[in-house]
Amino acid sequence: MNTKTKTILKITLPLLLGILLVWYSLSKISLSELVQYFKDADYSFIGLGVFFGLLSHLSRAYRWKFMIEPMGYSLRLSNSIMAVFAAYLVNYTIPRAGEITRASIITNYEGVPFEKCFGTIVAERVADMLVMLGIILITLILEFDFIYKFFMDRFDLYKIIIAGAVILAISIAIFVFIRRSTSKIALRIKSFINGLIEGILSIFRMKQKWAFIFHTLFIWSMYVLMFYVTSFCLEETSNIPLAAVLIGFISASFSIAATNGGIGSYPVAVFAAFSIFGIAKEPSIAFGWIMWSSQTLMIIVFGGLSLIYLPIYNRLNPKTRE
Repeated sequence: MNTKTKTILKITLPLLLGILLVWYSLSKISLSELVQYFKDADYSFIGLGVFFGLLSHLSRAYRWKFMIEPMGYSLRLSNSIMAVFAAYLVNYTIPRAGEITRASIITNYEGVPFEKCFGTIVAERVADMLVMLGIILITLILEFDFIYKFFMDRFDLYKIIIAGAVILAISIAIFVFIRRSTSKIALRIKSFINGLIEGILSIFRMKQKWAFIFHTLFIWSMYVLMFYVTSFCLEETSNIPLAAVLIGFISASFSIAATNGGIGSYPVAVFAAFSIFGIAKEPSIAFGWIMWSSQTLMIIVFGGLSLIYLPIYNRLNPKTRE
């Protein structure tokens, strides 16, 4: 498969999946019902959710300074903020292209070498992944009884043990193969894992590592709070249990990587999570669409303004080369 074909598939497959999931979600609720949910929603809670989302993005832009400065470069907060919003907007067109755009903007306007800039983005993704795993672990601990009962009621314990043993055996076999193999695939995987480890260790070598860790925790606290407060916008989701909030948030977070900006996949992921708790499909899907739409509108507005204002700001305030 040539590079051109791979590029086309990377763009079209997530888009087609998004369209399919939009159709699927709308097959579970009529368009008129969905519109009515939007009309009946309490927009004060939606606005508060957008505010928390905005705080998380601003914190992400500020956190980036802690990773750039140890390499001997200064990063103006204004450019960092606009680069972050522009990156989120670009991800709605081509998945994961936002990271390249974000690094390119800082290279162009701040003079930070692209490879170093992109490396910091990879490292911060490692930090985000660790926090996400922490949220999953906390959810498993807090809701262990519910999760245990859920699986026991639906799956045979013997089959779960067998499946676990098979997964463990396969994991060990893959680990041994990668460790000993010199094939291109194995070398790429080892290089990727080593990069992740290096990214994690680089966090603890920062001069302002505690500030970095604080902002990382703050970002994800705002994400969870954003999801939680928005749930009060509909009467049917205003009293959902904490387990539903956490599992819904985790499910929705992973869905964003499936399609362009989570289009179609986000409401379906929320619906799938909420259905575990017996929450009706109509308000579940409606909440998913409200949540996704409000955050997407924020990205479109601030991302669009960032792309427009970036060249103007930097023409009026050129970077002073040291």
